[in-house]
Amino acid sequence: MSERLPLILLPGMPLDAALWEHQTRHLADIADVRIGDLTGADSMSGLARAVLDSAPERFALGGLSMGGYVAFEILRQAPERVAKLALLDTSARPDTPEQTANRKDAIALVAQGKLRQVVAANLPRLVHPQRVQDAALAGSVQAQAQRIGADGYARQQTAIMNRPDSRPGLAAVRCPTLVLCGRQDVITPPAVHEEMAAAIPDARLVLIEDCGHLSAMEQPQAVTALLREWMLYG
Repeated sequence: MSERLPLILLPGMPLDAALWEHQTRHLADIADVRIGDLTGADSMSGLARAVLDSAPERFALGGLSMGGYVAFEILRQAPERVAKLALLDTSARPDTPEQTANRKDAIALVAQGKLRQVVAANLPRLVHPQRVQDAALAGSVQAQAQRIGADGYARQQTAIMNRPDSRPGLAAVRCPTLVLCGRQDVITPPAVHEEMAAAIPDARLVLIEDCGHLSAMEQPQAVTALLREWMLYG
């Protein structure tokens, strides 16, 4: 068998490798799958540098939500190292003032020991309406958030609210790019994915039906199949 291309997958916030559990298992035959650690810095530049420092020289890169923001920063720092790019339920836009204010409020609540409550309150925006009562999905999201912890949560929110506008760099992306979004994603809706796909040369846009923001967990088979096709054929 030929050597497998490394695939680095970057989680959203406040999530970890469990977000990508299905993809990690079912892409292992074609890719050397690794999950980036996005907990150690409070800036996009710092998070990207940490991923790059532990990454192979050249790799495929996929990011969901915050993971997509970090992927854009990796492209700014080392575009020659990214062989393929997958952007899932994310945006190239910077934070709005309203979003930043909401993040500061959430950080304050989490500092008061209310991480579980903050995550629970946000779940209806993270998933398709039909999955809000999915106990297994909600439990996994909560468990991931608890592993990230209050300090990690604050660092991630700080990095997100201070991220740059990535739209000016989209036209310079030169690797095969998949842009993927849940049709019912209300956090980063289809319109922002259409914007990215239109600006990135030859990008492929796919909308997944009956799916919110956490596509890799909500519709894992569909996401894995699309990532497999992207890995094999670009």
